[in-house]
Amino acid sequence: QVQLKESGPGLVKPSQTLSLTCTVSGDSITALRFYWTWVRQPPGKGLEWIGYISYLGNTYYSPSLQSRTSISRNTSNNQFALQLSSVTPEDTAVYYCARLAGSNWSFDYWGQGTLVTVSS
Repeated sequence: QVQLKESGPGLVKPSQTLSLTCTVSGDSITALRFYWTWVRQPPGKGLEWIGYISYLGNTYYSPSLQSRTSISRNTSNNQFALQLSSVTPEDTAVYYCARLAGSNWSFDYWGQGTLVTVSS
């Protein structure tokens, strides 16, 4: 059973950098054809895809967030991380990490999500 768990601060001040970590168990983040993804859901809105890091370590970001986003990984700890810079209150959301299967481009495992509020 694959499990993902998000961790990080629940409150970030405007203009600062939001940093979250996803810890994966039950599978290796280097396993072939899987893409380790960040998705968010602002209050009252739909899901928004942020980006992913692949099993090879390649990254791809949403064009609307690309200039502020960085996704990295620590293969020793089987973790991947999100950094979103210059945050504003509009970045307030529940942030999820998820596994995207390259075989059919669908999400098969999700973390429980963590609420990050951007406020002074």
